[in-house]
Amino acid sequence: MKKIVSLISLLIITVSCKNTQIASFEKKLNTGIHKNNFTGILVINPTTKDTIYSYNSKKYFTPASNTKIFTLYTALSIIPDSIPSLKYISKNDSVYIQGTGDPTLLHPYFKDSSTINFLKQKKNIVLNTSNFNDSKYGPGWAWEDYAIYFSPERGGFPMYGNTLTIHKKDSLNCMPEYFKDSIISFNFRYGREEHSNTFYTPSKIEDTITIPFITSKNLSKNLLEDILKKQITWSSSFPEGKKNILYSITTDSVYKRMMHESDNFLAEQLMFLSSNVLTDTTNFKNAKKYILNTNLATLKQKPRWVDGSGLSRYNLFTPESMVHVLNKLYKKVSTKRLYTIFPEVNSPIKTLENVPKTPYLYAKSGSLGNNYCLSGYLVTNSGKTLIFSYMNNHFVTPSKDIKKEMHYFLEYLRDNY
Repeated sequence: MKKIVSLISLLIITVSCKNTQIASFEKKLNTGIHKNNFTGILVINPTTKDTIYSYNSKKYFTPASNTKIFTLYTALSIIPDSIPSLKYISKNDSVYIQGTGDPTLLHPYFKDSSTINFLKQKKNIVLNTSNFNDSKYGPGWAWEDYAIYFSPERGGFPMYGNTLTIHKKDSLNCMPEYFKDSIISFNFRYGREEHSNTFYTPSKIEDTITIPFITSKNLSKNLLEDILKKQITWSSSFPEGKKNILYSITTDSVYKRMMHESDNFLAEQLMFLSSNVLTDTTNFKNAKKYILNTNLATLKQKPRWVDGSGLSRYNLFTPESMVHVLNKLYKKVSTKRLYTIFPEVNSPIKTLENVPKTPYLYAKSGSLGNNYCLSGYLVTNSGKTLIFSYMNNHFVTPSKDIKKEMHYFLEYLRDNY
């Protein structure tokens, strides 16, 4: 009897300590560095379906790159295990081709040549781009980012990641070489003219420079001709009939790159690619509408979702909707695969005793000016998996201070559940 009483007392003390810690943390959310910002948190146990903690979890936040979690789920639900790289119909002695939105064609990271090898075998190639039905930039993107590496144009037939890559060893090297004569050594405020493919580099290049180029149907044709060393015909029409599909690399390699590098271009193109699988056109709204009306029809707070990457401040999501999608991913994908696609997140708390022996956070961060969000999976010391979304908007303190406060909370969860 005494043992039972002692055990109950211990449980009461433990719960009381936990409640004290949580109460202390919640007090912080209304004072100090959090006093003037907006914070939302939801933590659940997907196995027991218990809510561990909830704070403003039904409120809408600007998610930044947390948007990519919705993009990942959409792509995993629609796109097959290999990227559909090209759609084509052979007619007489010609092959008619259309892009699918595949972002890997001649991409400097993926280095896949399957599409180019396929086209090199064809005598007469006719390019059609009429299936692209969207804008080059997402709604609400900052105009001054047009020459910055993280903001390439979107398209139905992207090549080279829609960017020019420049580096210098003994001489200037660039990819694609098509633009070599359009590069000027001059310290200009932007890396490219706003309305033309004229590029500027500093006189001393110490690292690789990546600059988005302006896309067009004529440029796509010219770039293909340059790499294939043969003439390409452009056509405004496409033959009737069933289209063949050429597949390239595995989709997981693209998902991992998108999530680990927070690659905006890959995210945008994956939404286009999803649309092309569904409807034969490349259009963001097609993919969004489909996934929200089918797999995500039970979302309690419908998001304002305007792009695939989270570059736009028009996006609005709740922590609850983030956790809802993360939970669906947790059920759909093995943890081994999921924790490969999601990056490991390291704590900014630099004390030796806080360095985990093994990774415990697999999550996607999202940052815009004055906003920082983190959503994903937390593995506790007891072996439990928790799903969380922690969103911060409108802070004016340094983001490193916000991140430290977040990780104090996350480490508490790791150590106590």
